[in-house]
Amino acid sequence: MHAVNMLQAKSNLSRLVEAIEQGAEREIIIARNGRPAAKLVPIETTAASQRLGVAKGAFEMPDSIDDHNDEVARLFLGQA
Repeated sequence: MHAVNMLQAKSNLSRLVEAIEQGAEREIIIARNGRPAAKLVPIETTAASQRLGVAKGAFEMPDSIDDHNDEVARLFLGQA
């Protein structure tokens, strides 16, 4: 864990983000007046191909799923 003050973070933000992206740092603490204020960490990404179809086969969609679309639309529009 690396800690920097606010001025250092403002002056070196691109370098700090690069260190996170390259894995040189797992997290960077940004302090204001000597107190931790924020944490810079990498975003955990999941490949889109792994997310698609994650619920496939988990449930069945009835053929009547769209039967009430007009009624629901009227309700959202405040029409009786």
